[in-house]
Amino acid sequence: MNYNLNSQPVAEKKASTISGLRSLLNLVSEEKRKLITALFSILVNSGLNLLGPFLIGYTIDKYIQTKQFHGVLVFAAILLGIYLVTFVTNYFQTQLMGGVGQRIILKLSNSIFNKIQELPVAFFNDNKAGDLISRVNNDTDKLNQFFSQALMQFVASIVLMAGSGIFLLVINFKLGLATLIPAVFIILFTKVISPWVKRRNAQNLTSAGAMSAEIQESLNNFKVIIAFNRRDYFRKRFDVANLQNYKTAIRAAMANGVFLPVFGLFSSLAQLMVLSYGIYLIMERDFTVGLLVSYLSYATNFYNPLRQLASLWTSFQVALASWDRIAQILTLENNLPVIADGAQREMNTAVMSFENVHFGYLEGKEILHNISFRLDAGKTYALVGPTGGGKTTTASIMARLYDPQKGKVLLKGRDIRSYTPAERAQRIGFILQEPFLFAGTMKENILYSNDRYKGYGNEQFLKVLQEAKLEALLVSFEKGLDTVVSSGGDSLSLGQKQLVAFMRAVLRKPDLLILDEATANIDTLTEQLLELILKQLPQETTLVIIAHRLNTIENADEIFFINSGELTPAGSFNDALDKLMRGKRIS
Repeated sequence: MNYNLNSQPVAEKKASTISGLRSLLNLVSEEKRKLITALFSILVNSGLNLLGPFLIGYTIDKYIQTKQFHGVLVFAAILLGIYLVTFVTNYFQTQLMGGVGQRIILKLSNSIFNKIQELPVAFFNDNKAGDLISRVNNDTDKLNQFFSQALMQFVASIVLMAGSGIFLLVINFKLGLATLIPAVFIILFTKVISPWVKRRNAQNLTSAGAMSAEIQESLNNFKVIIAFNRRDYFRKRFDVANLQNYKTAIRAAMANGVFLPVFGLFSSLAQLMVLSYGIYLIMERDFTVGLLVSYLSYATNFYNPLRQLASLWTSFQVALASWDRIAQILTLENNLPVIADGAQREMNTAVMSFENVHFGYLEGKEILHNISFRLDAGKTYALVGPTGGGKTTTASIMARLYDPQKGKVLLKGRDIRSYTPAERAQRIGFILQEPFLFAGTMKENILYSNDRYKGYGNEQFLKVLQEAKLEALLVSFEKGLDTVVSSGGDSLSLGQKQLVAFMRAVLRKPDLLILDEATANIDTLTEQLLELILKQLPQETTLVIIAHRLNTIENADEIFFINSGELTPAGSFNDALDKLMRGKRIS
């Protein structure tokens, strides 16, 4: 499955948008009552605004021309009351829609983040974190602006235009048709130009996400930048991304700005036609001055919303482009589903077995070729081989970070795909070379996703660590379990972070524990301590060790040699050394 959000086929993107719009409608449907209330306020507001020009025209013909000033004062008071009511209803619906917009975006942001958490490792390999952050923050903010500000203004403009158009045609049908002719050209222009405007805005949002990704990558690797004094390299990369964002922003601004002058031009032409034709009708005694004033007001009420729609339509195009990017995430499915496994197998001691497994990160490019082996309970296995041979890839498939393209992986005699993520995480421990810690305390990081000791106080938890022979590892931390861990664990050394990851995995008492260079950044004394702790694990726990240093695999029960995607038993430690001496090398 292609998880690259910026390179999906057009057909797939359209399908994503359609499915995504349905999800968006579900979010909006939860606000149905408030939307109906806001719509009612808009109808009242628009109706009163439409009544105003008629009353003004009536007052001119009935009272001003006949100099009945008492009637003028009465209708002035009526108009003042109307305008006060429209002010109140307008304020009410603005406040109402502001809350609706915020709640929708709150739910949408949660939906995006939850969806991202459901997706497999392949998704994060294909997409930069900065671009994902931009989709969660920037794109949802564009939608928020549309829902809280533009949507109801858009509806109000449509209602006011429709009402004004009806009044124009009812008062004088011929003059009404002449007044509405420019609107036809506006509609045709908008229909032709909108796809182009949407594309320009989509390009700008994509470039903004790319620039965010560059910033995020530079900040994450700032230590390396300083160490190698390569600020110039990242500065050049940022300049390229920034310049691209600038160019797309200019293009988007030019596209967004094309509506307003065009709408303004046709609006002015319409008013000129009304004035010219209206004066002619007055001279022919088919029209009154009051009706002409009313007519000009209705023409203004028809075309002013069109001018407003120019900017609102721009907001709508930006929202659509943002929604396309968000919908691409929401419609993705995890390609590592949990399946039913009804196969009956003979009971055996194998904790895990690979059956003719083939795998490649890219389609058509295999990394592992027809691998088969079994891991028995309570034994220690080592994976050795050159860089790029497939050691870490094999370990990742063991932990089901990826599924094989062919073949099958069995865990305790069952297809590993039949285990839920929670069951699999409980049975398989995986300690990576560079573990990640969360902001919080040592205790919180050790107990991450381990409900077995949930609610334990420090004293209770210390007893648990003592029983697991892990208490001695706390000596490396100044405040023990209360040691504060900064975001990303930067307040700790790499070796200390590895100790936390080690305790986190061991306390889960997994059936299979995979150590991927887990002792590479730990001093010799601590490494010896860890070896003693590993010996205290339950007898049925199976260890898989990937290591550069030979002494870490010397006591393995069996060694597998992986090179060029092929796995072969290396036999004893001396046999493994012999293989290495014959041209194979560990890295």
